[in-house]
Amino acid sequence: MRVAIADDGALFREGLVMLLRAAGHEVVGSVPDGDKLVALVAADPVDVAILDIRMPPEPDGGLATAERVRALRPATGLLLLSHYAETHYLMRVLEIGTEGVGYRLKEKVAGVQVLDDTLTRLASGEIVIEPSLAKRLVERPAGGAGPVGALSEREHDVLRLMAEGRTNNAIAKELFISAKAVEKHIAAIFTKLDLPGDPSVHHRRVLAVLAYLRARRIDG
Repeated sequence: MRVAIADDGALFREGLVMLLRAAGHEVVGSVPDGDKLVALVAADPVDVAILDIRMPPEPDGGLATAERVRALRPATGLLLLSHYAETHYLMRVLEIGTEGVGYRLKEKVAGVQVLDDTLTRLASGEIVIEPSLAKRLVERPAGGAGPVGALSEREHDVLRLMAEGRTNNAIAKELFISAKAVEKHIAAIFTKLDLPGDPSVHHRRVLAVLAYLRARRIDG
């Protein structure tokens, strides 16, 4: 893939370049701020742009830059990186778009295999969420209150993997159940979270995760 990087940390930026090249990707450019990245992708389209959430020109400049890149190049995958797994960052990331976007911890992508898998999923239009954050977000609330509390243990497991952006087949493999069973659990989740009918299953999957995130933010 053709990849562009924006991170104000020179050492981390150069490390990413090495990892990407080792995985066989072409690094089109590596820049220290959002303005330079926007100029780069405007002149030379890429498959995926990797951005540090906290970088110039704003405190959370990576998010603002990602919005500009998505508006300029809607087909470009976006990978937002941070040192911290924060729910409010995830909400902002998912507000940018519900296809080809990801939010991962910097320390977790410091390997060729993980980074390559993340980019492949983004390029195919998936949502990629840091697994530890996804797991925390869908943990059963104390007392089992609210619609999420009505989900069974297995439905919570499925929702957690949905939050990571996993496909039905990937969920089935992870939980050692059939793809048909996954479909039934997802249908039950849609019903219990009272999600409106929608012809796009992908869109309803995103709504399921967002419904929980919004409830969690209000309760918190």
